[in-house]
Amino acid sequence: MSEKQSFEVAMNRLNTIIGSLERNDITLDESLVLFEEGLRLVKECDGQLKNFEGKVRELMEHYNAKGE
Repeated sequence: MSEKQSFEVAMNRLNTIIGSLERNDITLDESLVLFEEGLRLVKECDGQLKNFEGKVRELMEHYNAKGE
């Protein structure tokens, strides 16, 4: 999956992966593959959150500058 997905889609997939790993009903090889995908999703979501945070900060600064 090289194409970026929405934050919500990535989080839903991450929750599915966590559920699979917690149930412990898959092989070790499958667990490793899911764990690797999960790490990638965590990194992707973290980047998106930081981006959203920056945009909110910009909007707040712009709003506050207009209000003065």
